[in-house]
Amino acid sequence: MKASAVPGDWTSSGEDVGVIGSTAYAVGGEKSKKTGEKGASDADSAQQGELQRQLSGRHLNFIAIGGTIGTGFFLGTGTALVKAGPAGCLISYMFVGTILWSVMVCLGEMATYIPTAGAFSAYATRFVDPSLGFAVGWLYWFGWATTYALSLVAAGLIIQYWNHDLNIGIIIAIFWVVFTVVNHLPVGIYGELEMWLSSLKVITIVGFIIFAICVAAGVGQEGVLGFRFWKDPGAFNEYLVPGGIGKFVGFWAVMIQASVSYQGAELVGVGAGEARDPRKTVPQAIRVTYWGIMLLFVVTMLLITMVVPSSDRELLSDSSNASASPLVIAARRAGVKVLPDIINAVLLTAVLSAANSNVYSGSRVLLALAEEGQAPAIFKRTNRWGIPVWAVGGTAAFGLLGFLNLSEDGGKVFNWLLNISGVAGLTTWASTCLSHLAFMRALKAQGIPRSELPYVSRFQPYTAIYGLFFNVLITLTQGFTAFVHWNVSDFFAAYISLILFVLLWAGHKLWYRQPSVSPAKADLVRGRFDLNGERSAADGGV
Repeated sequence: MKASAVPGDWTSSGEDVGVIGSTAYAVGGEKSKKTGEKGASDADSAQQGELQRQLSGRHLNFIAIGGTIGTGFFLGTGTALVKAGPAGCLISYMFVGTILWSVMVCLGEMATYIPTAGAFSAYATRFVDPSLGFAVGWLYWFGWATTYALSLVAAGLIIQYWNHDLNIGIIIAIFWVVFTVVNHLPVGIYGELEMWLSSLKVITIVGFIIFAICVAAGVGQEGVLGFRFWKDPGAFNEYLVPGGIGKFVGFWAVMIQASVSYQGAELVGVGAGEARDPRKTVPQAIRVTYWGIMLLFVVTMLLITMVVPSSDRELLSDSSNASASPLVIAARRAGVKVLPDIINAVLLTAVLSAANSNVYSGSRVLLALAEEGQAPAIFKRTNRWGIPVWAVGGTAAFGLLGFLNLSEDGGKVFNWLLNISGVAGLTTWASTCLSHLAFMRALKAQGIPRSELPYVSRFQPYTAIYGLFFNVLITLTQGFTAFVHWNVSDFFAAYISLILFVLLWAGHKLWYRQPSVSPAKADLVRGRFDLNGERSAADGGV
């Protein structure tokens, strides 16, 4: 089939782009019979952007868990406890958990009906506005690509815990090669590696939960703790300003921090395009991922507030290794000396798992942008294993930005780039909820009942509205500390990502002048799975 020329499409009108909107899918590594190209060569499939559906439900679960539970969880919870106090901290994480739930169920309905790699930009483009899909997709890709560099740097800092004389540049180079190579292998191998790396993190958290329960019950050298630290130094802390307002500011600051910590759970949607039988695996993966992450985060946070007081000076440490972790501080206070080395080893697996996820997720978002004509068509090409090699290479190249951190001036630039990643996730969450509202309007306009969806969530559209409102609110207020004590540099550092998002959206809108998508004309066919679990026909393909 020939691709039609559309505004903003980097493909030529005469280029062969394959089936189903430029992407063919194969189950278990075999070409789909529906493509009508059984005898196509590897070179042909590379031109057609063929992905192979080799990810099982457990792979999707651990890809999302691996992308969510990182150094921010093991280290960032300490600063959160200082800002808001035990009660404020716990409430913040629980509240953001409800926002994540709204995003996940919205994603679940769309990703099971039209499973596609890099779902977020594709849904925004097809249901809301091409300019929104362009801005969300590129900002989200840039966030993950830059975070890859952060993960490589963090790995070097963590290893320096054991050897301060070790050059971080060597560590960055070694792991960059390792994970770039891994992401060029069949996606099933990637999924297995991610599963085992993520399993170590989950086992560590479960082990800490058991340990903390014992300490709170009186096993440690401080005796029975219970909720002692909720009374002294107190349940809520004042942050930046005194009084009740200061306590609310602390709560809100941690809520912003928690929203960044939860980011990565949406990677279930990124992997949906390579999942086996997405009608079954994606809904199950979304439920397991959400409740798994929610329980791990909330239960761990509750126990941290019970065994570590918010006034502990070690929580304010700016160290990047295990010494700053509340888990280690809890062990030290309980009189256990061996835990720091164990936690540091787990931190290393956490950042390595995150690095693995960064390249995978970034490459699939870049693939989705190319499929929608919003990135060069070369990023659609795959090798014989169904890996988008050019998209992987383009994403992995950003990991080399980690070398900026080796010089003082370069480190400043690097930190500014990393500020983009946090808000990139929030804009993706917001766009997912908005895309779902537009998706529901399109279903209604085209006479498709919601009962035909493979996965139907409750309380819609109110759930999507709830998620959209709070994601936009948090995005707009995430840099509020710059206004409390005005600082121009802090303001731009906090809002550079939002400024970039507006520039991407406005630039695409002014250049191509494409209108918003009409509900009656929204593409609900391309890439859809029918009741038999097979791809539906679209654009003359299958």
